[in-house]
This record gives sequence, C-alpha cells and structure tokens, in this order.
Amino acid sequence: MPGRTSTPPPPPPAETTTTPTESMFRPPINRSMRQLDRTFFTKLVPLCAARVSNNKHIARLRTELERSRDLLPYSRVRPIQPDPDETRATQGGKCLLLREGIGVDGLEDPSTWSEVLRRRVREEEVGIVPFTLVLDYAFWSYREEILSSILPEDRLDEIPSGFNLAGHVAHLNLREEYRTHKDLIATVLLDKNPAAKTVINKLDDVGSSSVYRTFNLEILAGEPNLNVQVKSEDCHFRFDYSKVYWNSKLNTEHHRLVDLFKEGEAVCDVMAGVGPFAIPAGKKHVFVWANDLNPDSYASLKDAVKRNKVESFVHPFNADGRAFIRHAVEDLQTTSPRDITIESPPRRSHHHSSSTPIHAPVRTAKTLVLPQTFHHFVMNLPASAITFLDAFIGLYHGQEGLFEPYTETKLPLIHVYCFSTTSTSSSSSSPPTTTTTPMTTAAVAEEGEAEVSDDAQAAAVAAISKAHKKQICLAVSQVMRYDFLPLMDEIQLWHVRDVAPRKRMYCVTFRLPSAIAFRERQQAEHGKGDELI
Repeated sequence: MPGRTSTPPPPPPAETTTTPTESMFRPPINRSMRQLDRTFFTKLVPLCAARVSNNKHIARLRTELERSRDLLPYSRVRPIQPDPDETRATQGGKCLLLREGIGVDGLEDPSTWSEVLRRRVREEEVGIVPFTLVLDYAFWSYREEILSSILPEDRLDEIPSGFNLAGHVAHLNLREEYRTHKDLIATVLLDKNPAAKTVINKLDDVGSSSVYRTFNLEILAGEPNLNVQVKSEDCHFRFDYSKVYWNSKLNTEHHRLVDLFKEGEAVCDVMAGVGPFAIPAGKKHVFVWANDLNPDSYASLKDAVKRNKVESFVHPFNADGRAFIRHAVEDLQTTSPRDITIESPPRRSHHHSSSTPIHAPVRTAKTLVLPQTFHHFVMNLPASAITFLDAFIGLYHGQEGLFEPYTETKLPLIHVYCFSTTSTSSSSSSPPTTTTTPMTTAAVAEEGEAEVSDDAQAAAVAAISKAHKKQICLAVSQVMRYDFLPLMDEIQLWHVRDVAPRKRMYCVTFRLPSAIAFRERQQAEHGKGDELI
C-alpha cells in the first residue's frame, strides 16, 4: 500500500530446550489418574556424591566444586547430604552431590571428573561414591509439576492455578473442561498450600441465585467448615463464606479508598458487606454509616464493629440501599452526641518537673465533632450500583445552606463501582451501558492492526480508556438525568481489577453536582436492583 512502511516479520521463537539435569527432576506422568496416588510420585535419581573426609572442610570443598562445575546444578536440592552409608551418616558423615555425567559408570573413569575433583580425590579429601536421591510427592510443585503430569495434554495450556484464599478456605472457579478432574485438582491444592484447610468450587455466577451476591458452591476437599476468620487492613472479620460476599483480591482497592478518608470525616457506605471499607475507616476515626441488605452480612458487620472496637465511629444498618441513602443523610444530622473524645496512645514525656517523673507515660485527648453532611458515599455493588444513583436526585433539596458558598463544606464525593464487558465498537446510537471493553494491548490488536508500534499501542489504549469513560458517563447521566459529559475531565475512572478476559471492574469517582443535589425531589423511577453487596 503506498505510503505505508512494511514491518519485517519477527524471528521465529527459539525452541525451548530441556537440560539433562532438568529431565532427571521431572515427575513421572500418569494422565489416567482420577484419584490422587501420592506414592506414584516417588522417583529414584541415580547420582554420585563426593564423600567428605573432614566436615570442617566441607564449606571450602563446596565452593571449589561449584566453581569447577562438579556440583549438582539444581537449586531445589540441597547439595550437602548425609552420607549414603547409614553407619557413616549416624556418625555425622556428609557428602556433596555431583552433577549428572559423574554417574555410577564414571567411578572407574576419572576422565569424567574435573581437575579440581581429581586433585581432591588424590589428596583423599573426598571420595566418589554412588548416591540415590529419593524424590517424593512433597518435592513436586502444585501446577508446573503435579498437575502437569496428571491432566490431559490438551488441557495443559491453562491449568487452574489462581484461587482466592479467605481464612482457611481456598476458592476455585473451575471451567467446565476441568471439572472431571476437580477432586484431583482440589486435593493437590490442599496438599501444597498449608494455609488452606477447605477447597470449594463456585458453581454459578455471583448473585445469579441470590439477591445477596452469594453463589452456589461445592466443597471439593478438606474440612466441611466455611466459618472463616480473616485479617485485612489490621482488622479482624468473622463470617460464613457461603452466606456473604468476600473477595481477598479487593484488599488493595479497600486500602486505596480508605486512604482517601480523613479523620473526622463522615462516610456513607451504602453496600458495606461485612465491612472491608467501613471497619478500617472506623479505626482511622472516620464516622461511617454502614449498610447491607443481607442479614448475614449485617450480623457479621455488627460483629466486626464490636471485635475491632469501633463502636463510636461505625454505625451498622440492615436496609434497602436506595432508601438508606436518604435515611442516612437525615440520621446523620440528628444523631447525638455529636462530640467524640478520643485519647491518643500513651507516649513518653522527656520533660522533667516536680510533678511528672522523667519518661512518665503521657496521654493526650482530642475531640472530634460529627459532621452534618457526608464527605463520601461508597457504592460497591458493581453489577448494579449505578442504578441506585437516582437516590441522589434532590438529596439535599432545601439544604443549600449546608454547603459552599454558604459554608466551607463541599458536596460529597461519590465512589460507585461497575463492570465493563461491552465492546467499544458498539454504535454510538446504542443505549448507554455501564460496561466497555478491557483496555489491554490484546484488545487494541483485535480492534486494529495485528502489529503496531509501542507509541501506537499507547495511543490506542488511551483512546479506549477515553471511550470507556464516556460510556460510563452516559450510563450515569441516564440514571441521574443530568449530562455528565461536560464533566468528564473531573470524573476519575479507576481500574480495580480484571474479572475475566473481557470484563473489568472500575471505580468511578465524581463530586455530586449541585444541580442534582438541590433539585426538587421526585419519585425515582427504577426497576430491580435493590440488592446490596
């Protein structure tokens, strides 16, 4: 094509080679296995070893034989082993494992030895002896070795390796093609992860069988106990994993958002779950009105409030999210007492006086005043949180005097979570949705050329990001009946995590516009979507 510079094809990928040593340490293969047989993975590896005459010299000899490349070059096996002779071993005898090639047949052929090794043999510092290295099931790794040896060859490209760990429960999301081997996979996972005591598999999508964002599951291995204890952000939680929603992959996002809250601010957590935002915020002396529709989440939230001693700051509720937004605004303004006195941890005083001994503990106290308005609203229900935004229409109607320019108080920030799955190539006339295509290099390649430069890729990713933001703004505009497109530069779109290859989770942050907050209240039109996280 005229004016277009062709790019030469990339060189073919280099062939993957396996060294003889790596082959020796591969596990045995049995692709017909359905119930785990740990004894099958016992393997005897014939080697030779340098028997050390005096253990005082073993460190020097190890260094010399490493430099001469006589030692076994395999980091997962300790080079220093007990002497293969049981009598010598009980007396503390040691040996150094030697590389492949100095095998049993090489005992009578010093030509297989390096000059350094020959010298040490002549000087009787070491002697060459046969050594059988015994490898068993405990030696092999979960994914790259055990599962790779027992799963069908056509399923080795995407062996299940990732899982969520909540307390002692390991949570798998097995695809259909791996379910025939689910017991094997779960048993190996349990063996290879000491923190896991129970392995479960999700049977359907989150929220598809319950309005409480739970899911059907099956216990594949381990104890039939789903009552877990979790520590996150230095906070402790207890809950039944089958009855509430918890995702350990969101810990980073919990930390990011809570880090935005300042001491003495007020936060309305509309879909609080068991409190992964609310409890850490309470420990920062942030006032939190925390709500969840799920009675089990509410019970665990109340337990977490007490367990983490944040009763003065976190107020739990069990209500519909849309109704709670309005209720919380009214309740915050009427709650008393409004002054909370907190003591700082004791510190050592370095001032000496007749009444205060040197280094005596000193406590200081300060008073926090409960604000009249919320600084933040958190809406963590990505599947439908945007549909709750109509509750903000007229939320502060008639209360303009609480905010700028009459006071120094700004209208609250709203942090609403959503998913993205719809292609950005959709027609602009299509109804706005809350979802878009993941802005990855792969997505760029699908939409354009198969091969593009780094600069072109960066530009394409930026364009896709802008398109995502626009579609989400359209969705928010539709629900709140207000045009957010002129405010796009003021709206933050934060990528939380990839849920699936073409499904992303975002956090959208924007300040509640005065035109929405002070509008005359009307009955919001909405359908389903009252379930809370």
